[in-house]
Amino acid sequence: MALSESVETSLKEAEASLRNALAYAARQERPMVCASIADMISRIETLQTADSLLDKLENRKPGDSGFFGSSFG
Repeated sequence: MALSESVETSLKEAEASLRNALAYAARQERPMVCASIADMISRIETLQTADSLLDKLENRKPGDSGFFGSSFG
């Protein structure tokens, strides 16, 4: 089940806001703050990628040999 459009949009907006915060934090905050913001960005990206991968696995045809074609090329 793919992420709904509203969830995907919200995640992209959150990622954009965090990237903006990271840009400001890089200039004036402690490295720990920057690392934490970068970790949140990474987790959002991982969530989106993992959801896409799970969709591909769920939509395999029965008896498929496991090759996903250009998805992993």
